[in-house]
Amino acid sequence: MNLVQTIAIYALPVMFAITLHEAAHGYVARHFGDTTAWSLGRISLNPLRHIDLVGTIIVPLVILVTSKLAAGSGILFGWAKPMPVNFHALRNPKQDMFWVAAAGPAANLVMAIAWALVLKGAMLMPPNLFTLPLSLMAEAGITVNVVLMVLNLLPILPLDGGRIAVSLLPNRLARGYSRLEPLGFPILLVLLFTNVLSLVLSPMVQGSIQVIEIIFHL
Repeated sequence: MNLVQTIAIYALPVMFAITLHEAAHGYVARHFGDTTAWSLGRISLNPLRHIDLVGTIIVPLVILVTSKLAAGSGILFGWAKPMPVNFHALRNPKQDMFWVAAAGPAANLVMAIAWALVLKGAMLMPPNLFTLPLSLMAEAGITVNVVLMVLNLLPILPLDGGRIAVSLLPNRLARGYSRLEPLGFPILLVLLFTNVLSLVLSPMVQGSIQVIEIIFHL
């Protein structure tokens, strides 16, 4: 595939993966008592409410173009506008933080399974004009959602895995760990551009995809 075809195949899966990931955080936060995102109109399936110009469009495109030019694979990295969550407004802040943080990766897991069902359906259909692009889009959907799930489960703040770690740690350790949050994003960028992030994530991503392929006989 050329770059234009690749963008066309990945656009819809990426849009769904980011939108439903963020919306899941907002819905679960509202369920546990925090209406911040709801009052700001951020709990929405409208992708425009979640797209960040730099993180959702520019950075993934740059990585996609440079990886194509370098004939490498790497990890497609990006981010959306963070869902505003006031953890102090949750009924049980430390306990409920776990579920709010886990909702995003859980949404990506559900979407990866949904795309696996789409791929299985495309494989069972008689070959036609739509089966190949549908199969490619479904494969992209599985990959994108597994990458987002695994990436966000890394125990680095402000990723969801970091929030989950804070919710599980004893109070004293949790407070100390929370103070490291300003360092989280710079650390992620260093890991990304030194290719360490890809080396860490690739085995977990490939292993997760293989499990899905085995379950659905893909």
